[in-house]
Amino acid sequence: MSLLTGQSVTHAYGTNIVLDGIVFQVDRGARIGLIGPNGEGKTTLLRIIAGALEPTAGNVQRTRGVSTAYLAQDPPAPEGMTVYDACLDVFSKLRAMEEQLNELTHQVSEDHSPALLDKLGHLQTAFEHAGGYTYHNQIETILSGLHFPEDRWTHPLVELSGGQRTRAHLACILLKNPDVLLLDEPTNHLDIQAVEWLEGFLSATYQGAVITVSHDRYFLDRVTTATWDVAFGQVECYRGNYSTSREQKAERDLHRQRQWEQQKEYIEKTEAFIRQHISGQRTKEAQGRRTRLERFKRDMAQEQPVEHSTISLNVEVSGRTGDIAMRATDLTIGYSPEAPLAAVERLEVFRGQRIAIVGGNGVGKTTLLRTLLGELDALEGEIRHGSNVEIGYLSQTHDELDPTQTALDSVLSAAPEGTTPQRVRDTLGSLLLGGLEAFQRVDELSGGQRSRLILARLMVGDVSLLMLDEPTNHLDIPSTEALQQVLKNFSGAVLFVSHDRYLIESVATDIWVMEDETVTAVPGGWEVYHRWVDRKKQEAKQAKAGSAPKPGTKPGAKADRDGNDYRAARRATNALKKLQKRHDELEGQIEQIETKLAELHDAISAAGESGDLAAIETLGMEYQAAQNVLNLAMEEWETTGEQLAE
Repeated sequence: MSLLTGQSVTHAYGTNIVLDGIVFQVDRGARIGLIGPNGEGKTTLLRIIAGALEPTAGNVQRTRGVSTAYLAQDPPAPEGMTVYDACLDVFSKLRAMEEQLNELTHQVSEDHSPALLDKLGHLQTAFEHAGGYTYHNQIETILSGLHFPEDRWTHPLVELSGGQRTRAHLACILLKNPDVLLLDEPTNHLDIQAVEWLEGFLSATYQGAVITVSHDRYFLDRVTTATWDVAFGQVECYRGNYSTSREQKAERDLHRQRQWEQQKEYIEKTEAFIRQHISGQRTKEAQGRRTRLERFKRDMAQEQPVEHSTISLNVEVSGRTGDIAMRATDLTIGYSPEAPLAAVERLEVFRGQRIAIVGGNGVGKTTLLRTLLGELDALEGEIRHGSNVEIGYLSQTHDELDPTQTALDSVLSAAPEGTTPQRVRDTLGSLLLGGLEAFQRVDELSGGQRSRLILARLMVGDVSLLMLDEPTNHLDIPSTEALQQVLKNFSGAVLFVSHDRYLIESVATDIWVMEDETVTAVPGGWEVYHRWVDRKKQEAKQAKAGSAPKPGTKPGAKADRDGNDYRAARRATNALKKLQKRHDELEGQIEQIETKLAELHDAISAAGESGDLAAIETLGMEYQAAQNVLNLAMEEWETTGEQLAE
């Protein structure tokens, strides 16, 4: 059943037509992803469907009674309303019914007339059927699922950050449970756990239709079953999620290109025949062909297929560096010694590693990155950079840019001495910042343009360690995919904070997990990290089950006289001895591995001085393997130590 239909929908901003006579249909239960380059009209189309924007021409017809809810990227904050108040406001009709029920209950307590009792019974049934006894649980489930801090539930919306306000608004529209849910970048400001919860909610719980604009390819693949590609004023529809749609698009583009080439060949041959015979014996035939060709060009010929320009990225390590890019020891980070965000004994970054830093919002990922960079002082510990290591940094807020400079001057100021303005202009052009945009001030550029400007600065600089904080923010999917490929091919080291699971899965060789006020290095990529998370959950579940009292027993009951407690104590003692033995073995292994690493480091230094590149590569791989073994041993040693302490 169709819920919404669009008929010849057109919208223009001045002379710029972003949607040109598009036709669409939204069926019940649809799961549609809106994709396309930035500025092509995705948000415009979403707002038109939501009724927040009138199209220049055409219309959207809605089936009678169909309800919609729209999540904007920057929703307003009602004055005087807290997060929880906003969620309660969703159930205003239900709460009015609740007040009526309370009043009626009070009346019945004084007057037991059959009429009042009957009215109370009907109202209770209606109240229960409408979810009257569960709406508080619904609110708590949604806010907790979106990882909204409980200590913020009672804060006024106007005092929250833009990201927190967007999450609160998302909670409200999920609670409304509309027939059509319209989401504009819903995963912005959500950490990975909250995004995964939202995916599960939309896939398994929510029954209505979903139309979402998103640059999160993982999210699109897990939620959507149809894809609308918005470009050049038109919407092309594909069956399946994002990944499936890209395969279909490639096939469709190839078919169109072949058709156009066949058409071009037909036109050229026909025109050649006309030129050759228009004045000869076959004039009549040539005139007939000319008439048919003109009719074909007017009524049947297709335009040459066009594609959007995409950025071209290339970041290379220009000089030789050591194997170790960075090392931190006994590190404590934060803004106050009384309330540190995290502490860790040892962190190392090696050439060739691509490390993703993951963790919930507010745990200190950006703080860790800025501390390692040197922008923030560590509360404790030491941070050392490797020899000849040059760092390139991309921040979330783009604070490294001077807003008063032009794009050209901004890149020139970061370039090595001798870099010509022409080379910088070529670099900017490859990032779609050519022409007049090269002479625009930084504060006149969009967020996506500023991100590309910083990438241009990295391209012209002598960089061997990339430190990137949410590098795909503000980038459309084609630009994100170009950046993804560059990071995979970069021969230096990469340390990046990201919620983009597609990027992490494709790029990361290692994961640093920030939780419980520490940093845990997990050797391996996204799949290894997920197995590590699953193992931790299973261990926690087993520990909880092991500590729970058996059914039917009472806390503090006396020991069983048949000796069960004695045998249990003996088993616990034996387990403790085994744990202590393993802890001692690990300590010895760690000493041996650290000795080996020191020897390998000396050997790598010697090979570097002699210029033996083959030896450097072999020793570096051996060093990395030993370091991975050390990390695992250290993790197990710490775990056994904690168990012994308990």
